[in-house]
Amino acid sequence: MVDWPFLRSQTAIPASYELEKWQATVLEILRGSADVTLRYFRQSLEVDNKLATGFDPVTIADRECEAYIDQALQCLLPAHGMFGEESGYRAGGDFTWVVDPIDGTRSFICGVPLWGTLMALNNGAEPILGGMYQPWSDELFIGSMLGAFLHRGGVQSRLQTSAVTAVSDAKVACTALDIFAPDALRCFQALASDARLVRFGTDCYGYALLAQGGVDLVVEDGLQPYDIQALIPIIEAAGGVISNWQGGSAALGGSVVAAANATLHADAMRYLAQGH
Repeated sequence: MVDWPFLRSQTAIPASYELEKWQATVLEILRGSADVTLRYFRQSLEVDNKLATGFDPVTIADRECEAYIDQALQCLLPAHGMFGEESGYRAGGDFTWVVDPIDGTRSFICGVPLWGTLMALNNGAEPILGGMYQPWSDELFIGSMLGAFLHRGGVQSRLQTSAVTAVSDAKVACTALDIFAPDALRCFQALASDARLVRFGTDCYGYALLAQGGVDLVVEDGLQPYDIQALIPIIEAAGGVISNWQGGSAALGGSVVAAANATLHADAMRYLAQGH
């Protein structure tokens, strides 16, 4: 398990939190990051592999986008730290931004617009604010105690998860089968065989669609904290439930299930609880 240096024991959300200010900052930075990512999207790119065995791609777009976000945070919120997928940890005060500059790099390098830029504000115990931006479609999803919203084309609309309560009626999203460990894969396949339909290749976009009500379940394994932290406040503020497969916090990644509501989450857990 990775030692995430910004995690502490804080559990309450003080009334002094400046959520409106921080939410406006997320909107500003994520929109600005599009100048970086769209410059490289559907262009010829050199792709590096971060793994000696297997394939974990990274490009100049990932690195430059993260650098842009880090610089913007240091300018706008200099007391806050940052933990980025590509650059690691920069210490700050009580709050740390957990950043994935391009979640879905495989889609990005293939020209598929199922990727997004993720920013989560962690208070030392949990993510309290999250934003996900897909700039090609100009969809910016954001969630906190203030609610869950989609910003697109200058219009803000509230997000609400679906009312589906059974796996047999659920539309399920997942990034790929090869993310699952063997025992987890058997559990996922049992769930998928009973679901209404399953769609792959969604990365962070699947979670955004769950918050919007188009997808009912997202089931995944092998996630890192920067893959999921920004999506937790969005899903919860939209009415959904997200946890690991043991029913605990999903904030550290690993095996994750996100559901439109508590009833559907409980039904999905019948399949998944023995997966790890």
